[in-house]
Amino acid sequence: MTEMTTGAYRDPDVTPPLAQAIPLGVQHVLAMFASNVTPSIIVAGAAGLAFGGAEQVYLIQMAMLFAGIATLFQTIGIGPIGARLPIMQGTSFAFVGVLAGIAATQGLSVALTACIIAGVIHFALGAVIGKLRWLFPPLITGLVILAIGLYLIPVAIKYAAGGAATFQMEAESFGSLMHWTVALTVVIVALVLKFFTKGTTSNAAILIGLIVGYLVALAFGMVNFAPVANASWITGIAPLPYGFEFSLGAVIAVTLVSVVSAIETVGDTSATTKAGAGREATEEEIAGATYADGLGTAVAGVFGGLPNTSFSQNVGIVGMTGIMSRHVVTIGAIVLIICGLVPKIGAVIASMPLPVLGGGVIVMFGMVAAAGLNMLADVEMNRRNMVIMAVSLAAGLGLNLVPSAVQYLPGVVKTLATSAVAPTALVAICLNLVLPDEV
Repeated sequence: MTEMTTGAYRDPDVTPPLAQAIPLGVQHVLAMFASNVTPSIIVAGAAGLAFGGAEQVYLIQMAMLFAGIATLFQTIGIGPIGARLPIMQGTSFAFVGVLAGIAATQGLSVALTACIIAGVIHFALGAVIGKLRWLFPPLITGLVILAIGLYLIPVAIKYAAGGAATFQMEAESFGSLMHWTVALTVVIVALVLKFFTKGTTSNAAILIGLIVGYLVALAFGMVNFAPVANASWITGIAPLPYGFEFSLGAVIAVTLVSVVSAIETVGDTSATTKAGAGREATEEEIAGATYADGLGTAVAGVFGGLPNTSFSQNVGIVGMTGIMSRHVVTIGAIVLIICGLVPKIGAVIASMPLPVLGGGVIVMFGMVAAAGLNMLADVEMNRRNMVIMAVSLAAGLGLNLVPSAVQYLPGVVKTLATSAVAPTALVAICLNLVLPDEV
């Protein structure tokens, strides 16, 4: 596409011809598809749902359906809601650690209720997000994102090695050569495609890696197609599928991550306008993006979906193609909605053996940690900031690794203290406010 042609589409309201717009919309879906469905698979496993079962399939469907709906909130908008920019929404990895812990100890009803309430609070942040940004400089957001990635990496290794008996895998086969062969196939294919190809193939590298790994697992006899055969083609959705159960600790933990997610969305909104139009995002666009984030999270939670946020990899597509059209991303949203309404698609994803998923999330979770390090690269590494980093990460990851160290704390406080993300964020924010700047 020539510079002249690209320049015509730096206006968000201008749509390329459908012959270009549809492939571009599908490209946006391919770039985020694997990252979008993976959190639901992990949280479903933590909640003890049958691997490949109907409940897990439903959660995967909701991930696709409400990623599409939340994206429409962004691209089309409703009143002040939505940035009306080419921002792709998807299920957020930032919440996986907290929600997996809540789902494992208190159940999906508590986890999804916390998502609904946190989504409402996230929505309200749209009115004040500009005034709160000073609380979350790169030092804080970078630390929190790094903590999320480091917390999730052991989960990736566990999946790559074959899971455990709780995931309906034989405990004796954990760490077998067969499992690692499948997982490493995904990693190698994803890396080769990402760095040695261009365009759609590079953007969809992890998705293609998962498909290749799936085929290798199929050759090893690891894939069970029974859930796919039993799944229907069309289904409805149910409000509050797991009920409504309030837990203050769960709400606080998820809300803290929501605030970090809101700050990420501000960054993605600014990056989108910079990459696609060469300008800064307006206050209305930033507020609208935050409103859409919160609304998407709350609505998804009502129907069994996990929290949504803007996807940074799709910002990269806008920068690469130079096409700022929000309607291109709207086409991608429609594709996701269609996928979310077809249980057969969710069943195929749910039939993916754990080592296949493990290979994909090794890359994805590692990238989360790397994104945090990238933010911290802009931070001056003086003694003050290094102390904040050291104490925050030690508190957050240390208590998560040794939860018995706080076993006598009240339930709400214990939930927060062992969530990894919450203590890292709280300690970092407090130290950043209290410790004097170095002169």
